[in-house]
Amino acid sequence: MTSPITFDPSLVDMPRGHFIGGRFVESGDTLSVASPSDGQVRAEVCAGGAALVDRAVQDAAHAQATSGWATCAPRERGRVLRRWADLVEAHRDELARLESVCSTRPIRETTAWDVPFTAEGLRFFAEYADKLGGEVAATQSDLLGMVIGEPYGVIGAIAPWNFPLVMGSWKVAPALVAGNAVVIKPSEMTPFSIVRLAQLGIEAGLPAGLFNVVQGEGGVVGEALSRHPLCGKLTFTGSTRTGVAVMTAAAESGPKPVTLELGGKSPQIVHDDIRSVETVAARIFRAFTGNAGQVCVSGSRLIVHRKVADELVERLVSLTGTVAPGMTWDGDTAYSPVISARQADGIEAIVARSLAVGATAVAPLRRLACPGDGRFLSPCVLTGVSEQTPAVREEIFGPVLTVQTFEDEDEALSLAAHPVYGLAAGVHTSDLGRAMRAVRSLKAGTVWVNRYGRSSDFVIPTGGFGGSGIGKDLGRQAVEANLRHKSVLMAFGE
Repeated sequence: MTSPITFDPSLVDMPRGHFIGGRFVESGDTLSVASPSDGQVRAEVCAGGAALVDRAVQDAAHAQATSGWATCAPRERGRVLRRWADLVEAHRDELARLESVCSTRPIRETTAWDVPFTAEGLRFFAEYADKLGGEVAATQSDLLGMVIGEPYGVIGAIAPWNFPLVMGSWKVAPALVAGNAVVIKPSEMTPFSIVRLAQLGIEAGLPAGLFNVVQGEGGVVGEALSRHPLCGKLTFTGSTRTGVAVMTAAAESGPKPVTLELGGKSPQIVHDDIRSVETVAARIFRAFTGNAGQVCVSGSRLIVHRKVADELVERLVSLTGTVAPGMTWDGDTAYSPVISARQADGIEAIVARSLAVGATAVAPLRRLACPGDGRFLSPCVLTGVSEQTPAVREEIFGPVLTVQTFEDEDEALSLAAHPVYGLAAGVHTSDLGRAMRAVRSLKAGTVWVNRYGRSSDFVIPTGGFGGSGIGKDLGRQAVEANLRHKSVLMAFGE
């Protein structure tokens, strides 16, 4: 029986243009957008350049300065975002299809999680609109010191392809609630849902021009946006290499602050006191196969006590045979394709290099059979690895898990450390003291204990250390990062 949420991708009306000044804008050059499920080109979208980026940023700056958005009663900004959230929910099926047709996100997940999560995120940030009032500083009795938060003006945002709608909204919502305008570049591989989100924002009451979308390639549009002098701040999610390029452009054209959520090689430490190997195995499996491993916080390094290693690995290997490829528009699909042929080739290359230096594939990486030219890779488990193995050192962004074993806590924490990345980590143990010692020691922006992955608690910020980035998405910190602070010192009398 066909799932009721299954849809025909050929019947989805996909927007092809940019969205500037509250309306669609077309440009001459185009980019082909293909579905990773079957390799078919589903749409041609307009490709912008530096001139169009300048137009979008100038338009956003004008809207921010003249619309009254930054100077209105903060509660009004909150009301607009709440109406926006309601519209997102009302258009759930439409947004879910736009998200699934050319991305790695199956329709069952975009319907049940991505779109509702986006709506709830808008509501969360709406609640901060009238709760960021600055502070009065302690000074001598004849002076009044104040610290006032003000919007930057225009925020330049570059969103990733793996969770286009969710992570795009994480950038847009806190910037807008702080009184800024936003110009966003979605990934050229997944450009559709964020444009529809911008349209719904206008319907909710956002002033035209306050949220502009420019389509195009990262090396062109992203570069121009990063260097634009009217962008007061930049926010980017993606690879560490590209994050360095964004930060360099920001420094050379500003300098201006940046929020960067970058790559990761997140460890999962499993101690021998876990109550259920089966439960932990299922948790670890989800952590490295969710979205086919194309998640920045993917728990891709298993560090397990020798006493439970064999049983845990055996269960993980058995779980690798349970995945089944399917089109993202099929309501029964639960396992994602890899976004592109280039990405699939890169994953295979890292695994091959790891095998060449001594790793053993107890669950081999295989191309899974599927209709058309879809790119589906089976989950892979590698043992016999060391800190120098490519699959341990390099971010793979695919369904690959490496396994290392330990005897004591110090060895586990030593193996968990990574010379570059510090995005997230997991600890699985029944000992509270052991868990807290790990929390204190792990150099990671997020540590999960006896779970792996985010909840719907938007108040908990996310972001990494070291090569995994700067600053935070989500939480109060995300809103405050979109404000610059002015110090005021007033003397009483002349």
